Amino acid sequence: MAYESASPERRAYYDKLAPLHTAPLWEVLGTIVPREPTSKSKAHLWRYGALRPLLLEAGELLTAREAERRVLVLENPAYAGQSRSTSTLYAGLQLILPGETAPAHRHTPSALRFMIEGEQGFTEVGGERTTMREGDFVITPPWAWHDHGNEGDEPVIWMDGLDIPILQYFESVFSDPYEEEQHPLSRPEGDSMARYGQGLLPMDATSPYGMTSPIFNYPYDRTREALVKSAQGAVPDPHLATTLRYSNPIDGGWAMPAMATWMTHLKRGQSTLPMRSTDSQVMHVVEGSGSVTIGDQTFNFGPKDVVALPGWQRRSLVASDDCFVFFFSDRAVHEKLGFYREQRFSA
Repeated sequence: MAYESASPERRAYYDKLAPLHTAPLWEVLGTIVPREPTSKSKAHLWRYGALRPLLLEAGELLTAREAERRVLVLENPAYAGQSRSTSTLYAGLQLILPGETAPAHRHTPSALRFMIEGEQGFTEVGGERTTMREGDFVITPPWAWHDHGNEGDEPVIWMDGLDIPILQYFESVFSDPYEEEQHPLSRPEGDSMARYGQGLLPMDATSPYGMTSPIFNYPYDRTREALVKSAQGAVPDPHLATTLRYSNPIDGGWAMPAMATWMTHLKRGQSTLPMRSTDSQVMHVVEGSGSVTIGDQTFNFGPKDVVALPGWQRRSLVASDDCFVFFFSDRAVHEKLGFYREQRFSA
């Protein structure tokens, strides 16, 4: 570092430190421990209407088997070429055409799938298959064998969300291909929901996926109904509107160990007061239209659009129509490590 503001004597001293690969903390303390959190990420909106034709075009260029995962990565403008949607989160749009199978593999990052389009897509996780329908939130636990397919007549598209950038920081990202295209099934479809998703649990219940929820498909019809009834039964939170988080039935915590997930419902004309928090977020619009203000930027969104929300920037929502909005963030890590902070404003 140049330390341009330093005196000649100090710079001469710093020149002695450089060959020893050491540096003066007092010259950089304000940068590495600032007064407030700072994010390099930029707020950004990806329009589904613009990306969908390009995703379908990719389906004409290569097969799911060739690609292993045919995905358009949603890259944050601040991290071009780094496959990051925020500083800590990866998001992408995946396409499976009718009759295709994305081959089985497993990896250390946790993954979520949020269904955008199609009714006959499926994923197989750890020996159980689940059919994925629009609005479903589906989990792939870390190091669980999984493959995907499409048994319908129309394309299937979903949003992938992974904690890859977090694991990259720890240099712990790796994967393992399965020797066959599909992993064999060992349980009937609906087994995990029957055991863990009915307000009932097996005696001495534990998750087969460690810290990840044993439920790996949270159906949208149930989530939507719960949000609508919750909005009728209580005054919405002024900052969060009507928000319900996806939980692990074993301990009531977040459904995934490193990523927090929740769904927010706003009625037409409803708005939220601004707030900010240390976590970075990715927002997917399931239904409705409106606007989101992030810092000094306002983005108008429509159905199926995706938005990146950097940490510690004021954010608020306005609904032009009834809205249902899915979020995932790195909040689960912030909370586990004890540095999550939020601030709510009155206007």
